[in-house]
Amino acid sequence: MFKLRSLFFSSLMFILIFSATSTFGKSIPSVIKIGTLYASTGPFAKASESQFKGLKFWVHNVNSKGGVFVKAFKKKIPIKLVAYNDQSSTATAAAMYNQLITQDHANILVADFGSVLTSVAVPLAKEHRRLLFDVTGTGAKFFTPDNPYVVLTSLPTSGRWPYTLADFIIKHKINKIAIIYSSNDFDQSQAITLHNKLRKAGVDIVYYNAVPSSTSNYAVLLHSIKAKNPNAVIEFGYPNNDIAFLQNLGSSGLKFNMVFTVFPGQLFKLLKSNVGEQGLAYTYTYPTPPLLRYNKVNLGVGIDEFELAFKAYSGKSPNFLNVAGYNVGLIIKKTLETANRYNQLSFRRAIGKFSGKVFTLNGLFMVNKKGAQIGEILPIAQFVMKDSKLKMNIVYPEKMKTADAVYPAP
Repeated sequence: MFKLRSLFFSSLMFILIFSATSTFGKSIPSVIKIGTLYASTGPFAKASESQFKGLKFWVHNVNSKGGVFVKAFKKKIPIKLVAYNDQSSTATAAAMYNQLITQDHANILVADFGSVLTSVAVPLAKEHRRLLFDVTGTGAKFFTPDNPYVVLTSLPTSGRWPYTLADFIIKHKINKIAIIYSSNDFDQSQAITLHNKLRKAGVDIVYYNAVPSSTSNYAVLLHSIKAKNPNAVIEFGYPNNDIAFLQNLGSSGLKFNMVFTVFPGQLFKLLKSNVGEQGLAYTYTYPTPPLLRYNKVNLGVGIDEFELAFKAYSGKSPNFLNVAGYNVGLIIKKTLETANRYNQLSFRRAIGKFSGKVFTLNGLFMVNKKGAQIGEILPIAQFVMKDSKLKMNIVYPEKMKTADAVYPAP
């Protein structure tokens, strides 16, 4: 009898010890490993490093408070950031994502900037059943009903971006549109959406052409566009494309009633330093934080507080991709605080629970069943000159408008 009691208490003690150090068969980790990539060289370096700095800032903040609370273990655990330089190469990125998953055993996987560098992460994450926190890879093809292992955190899918742009063009009865876009999924999906919406509304698209994403000279293309005499020119590209397009436009002497590019609203300082205020004057873009000011939040800090803290941390004012990198950290934190179990599908279910209920400095976080971000709105803004200084006005939609559009451009 004594031996049975002894065996019973020994077994009970083992269960209690095991329960204290394990949840659903997993030992409590000493750190939460977040695996990610960044590019220090190549065409995506500026954007990628900005996004990475935002994520590092979030990690710094969390660890200064003892880590992130993990509901599955009922305790705070510090974050360890494991990061590799993919040099803007998809081949290098594929190898590095694979290393993060199979060798470093990262608990959380975060994609590098943009659709090109995210494109190789999506199938790897699905194959290894690892949830990919996709920050800014907005290609619509990433999000499919059979893949629960990807969630877009900081931008809507790129196929949704031109909704407000199309509505703006239709409402203002701007006809004869030229669309030039880089031949990658990010830009092509925008071009297709805009083309289809405008055609359906009876808008005349006089020029519709794809160019390689590596395009750095638009001089001949601009003259080809001018020959079609459009009332609006829409250029969808990455930052280097936008810079080259606007530089060539400025030196060409050509004038258009409306010019739209993507990245002045995300990387305003970069575009202004390369194109100049006059090069941006009276052009249109999608404004994003910090150009958009969201301070009424229920997760993290508002944009005003973030700007002060980030500048104290880095010595520089933040751009949108700093915000996006920080924002993915907020979503990771909320996921770990919400998930009942410490596994990848539990993380995905937790995201479904708070989707549509979380508002951050980046806007409403809401994803559909495919993991695509559908909560954030990209309004249309125009840069204008006022008192010899460049100013941004939101011109559409009406509920967000701060000024009427100046059309045609002077």
